Amino acid sequence: MTRMIFISLPVTDMARSRAFYEALGFTINEKFSSDTSACVVVSEAIYFMLSTLEALRSLSPKPVILPSEGVSALFALSCDSREEVDAMTEAAIGAGGKSLHDAEDLGFMYSRAFEDPDGNGFGPLWMDPAAAG
Repeated sequence: MTRMIFISLPVTDMARSRAFYEALGFTINEKFSSDTSACVVVSEAIYFMLSTLEALRSLSPKPVILPSEGVSALFALSCDSREEVDAMTEAAIGAGGKSLHDAEDLGFMYSRAFEDPDGNGFGPLWMDPAAAG
């Protein structure tokens, strides 16, 4: 069985968030989306479930912490090349995201970091397959 991962992300403006993730090259699965949520297809096994604050509050009894006010998680996304790391980061910045730091090049690993418009943090990275094995 292949496990699938669904990560719920709080967003304050659904239309802006949908446009941001589509600008990164991801698609939206409309079958699992509504006015208060959107299913972003990252891969065949990974999905971001964008949820308005009200919708997210209905999923958990805990208070919702806005990612722009604190960190609860950061998401690393593997890429096939250094160029893909740069392209994803530049697309994020161009679509309203914010760069978190310059490129980090360790030779065997190359990474950058950005936030979406709501402050959710991402770190696209490329790692030399020989170094990962």
